[in-house]
Amino acid sequence: MSSTAHYIVSISCADRPGIVHAVSGALLAAGCNITESQQFESPETGTFFMRVAVATESDADALAASLDPVARAFGMRLGVHPEERPLRTLLMCSREGHALNDLLFQQRAGSLPISVPVIVSNHLDLKPMADFYGVPFEHVPVTPATKPAAEARLLELVAEHDVDLVVLARYMQILSDDLCRTLSGRAINIHHSFLPSFKGAKPYHQAHARGVKLIGATAHYVTADLDEGPIIEQEVIRVNHARTPEQFVSMGRAVEGRTLTQAVQWHAQRRVLLDGRRTVVFN
Repeated sequence: MSSTAHYIVSISCADRPGIVHAVSGALLAAGCNITESQQFESPETGTFFMRVAVATESDADALAASLDPVARAFGMRLGVHPEERPLRTLLMCSREGHALNDLLFQQRAGSLPISVPVIVSNHLDLKPMADFYGVPFEHVPVTPATKPAAEARLLELVAEHDVDLVVLARYMQILSDDLCRTLSGRAINIHHSFLPSFKGAKPYHQAHARGVKLIGATAHYVTADLDEGPIIEQEVIRVNHARTPEQFVSMGRAVEGRTLTQAVQWHAQRRVLLDGRRTVVFN
């Protein structure tokens, strides 16, 4: 007896008339019930984006086969993703655990649709946190001399664990250009919102000294342009003169954790589509 399965269909292609009609017809022919549909045409690039949630008794291969003629006719970039399958996500960290803890807590609570097969760190500080959540911890030290070998080991782990997404949860190492290209579109980073104004050590202290009134965080895809990848999510909160530098740091950590977790959630739900240097987020 067949059971109903749920899929997310993601589409991007050059905009032209008839796309929605063709996609809807193919889904109907495949026996799909559309439960959610969002679309957007980018005026800057002329690209059409669509995200459709469907329920069907067809399997993923049959659904993709039904959509293939439409995809070829319109030159689409097409994805068919089982909605129930958590996204296999490798987490990377260094010594600060706030972002890592937010991700692991939300995943365990069932509100973040990911599975975490392994945590990779260049330090041992956060191994107790990984042990607490029952996630294998891989210590991969990084020095200038060992960086190529460390990045090769990371890619081995990505392949070994069939990883869909890599998340830099305050991983304090710069990835090489080659690694950034290899992980293009499937690696997410988080940083404070002070860049490029306050670079280097203690950015929150620098911001406090300048009397800033807003602090926040930016979650973005990793690219070879350091901290300048396509932005997925941002959040800001207001501060004032009465706050200490230490309070800035504490409040900033909370924002970083929330912002990164939200970005990972939207990516895992296939709500983020790349539009050149920008993103389309069907939130």
